Amino acid sequence: MNDHHTARFFAALKLGWISRHISHPWEKSLYVFINGFISIAILATAAWVTGSPFVFPSLGPTAYLLYLTPLSAAASPRDCLLGHGIGILCGFGALLITGLAFLPESHAHEVTLPRVLAAALSLSATAGGMVLARVNHAPACATTLIISLGIITAPADLILIEFAVFLLVVQAFTLNRFAGIKYPVWALKS
Repeated sequence: MNDHHTARFFAALKLGWISRHISHPWEKSLYVFINGFISIAILATAAWVTGSPFVFPSLGPTAYLLYLTPLSAAASPRDCLLGHGIGILCGFGALLITGLAFLPESHAHEVTLPRVLAAALSLSATAGGMVLARVNHAPACATTLIISLGIITAPADLILIEFAVFLLVVQAFTLNRFAGIKYPVWALKS
């Protein structure tokens, strides 16, 4: 992202003076701050209103990539959606393999040998799966740990996690395009 994108973003918000009066690192920082705030505030509000996990820790690094490096492969809709999808599948798969998938909530956070195995298995399977799928989205490794460590495990909530990633990507598409960034619809053109 170059100076012109952030300048266009602030000009569209009738805040063009920002680009004229602060240095590029501060301008870019403000761009990431404003868009990250908007995106996570919307998802956190949805979580608050519905009582569902529309916001979870790995959305933070995903939002950071979407606004700091929107034209990187790791920030493309393809890599975000497939990466988190792989993480969700591997996290829940690790719970199934270790017998932890349907534990009562009271046992969900105990650190046991099966939990250690689930965490290690989910992370390695997610990383290996992303390599095989040619997907580059490191925050998905946090998503898989959120699941395998028992923080979010209900199958309906896992579907909601992927939907939240989709909503974040839609917001990034809208905000980055608003700023004049040619954020891809699916993947970067090679």
